[in-house]
Amino acid sequence: MKTLLLGMGNPILCDDAVGIRLAGAVAERLGPRPGLDVLEECSVGGLNLVEVFAGYDRVVVLDSIMTADGVPGTWYTFDARSLRETLNLRNVHDTNFATALQLGRTMGTALPADDEIRVFAVEVADTATFSETMSEALEAAFPELVAEIGAEVEALLRG
Repeated sequence: MKTLLLGMGNPILCDDAVGIRLAGAVAERLGPRPGLDVLEECSVGGLNLVEVFAGYDRVVVLDSIMTADGVPGTWYTFDARSLRETLNLRNVHDTNFATALQLGRTMGTALPADDEIRVFAVEVADTATFSETMSEALEAAFPELVAEIGAEVEALLRG
């Protein structure tokens, strides 16, 4: 099975770098594996993701998330079946993850099934400050995130 490990974010926007940093650390933990490609730094969204995902059987996305009462360092996992579609698509910048996948499939692009797109989203506090380091809370939680998410990704690749 051809798999992509994808780190999403921006390396100079404080906590938004968590997906990128996790991709590097998890890839190092996993070591080279047949059928596994790693793209540590991806900052595109919308329809551009169709091109990134094309040709893979499975994609593992590492990214940040901000919820109303979230605690930085908490992480969640879900697959693409959990994503809602955009109700009012006006332009390509409006296109969310689910809509981009649906449109790509409609156009005949070979994309992984929704249950083969696994997202690991880490709760963050600051994605607006220009900084090459993450917030203190996220930096403190990072080693545990690598261990926990790394173990989950490793199990996923075995399965």
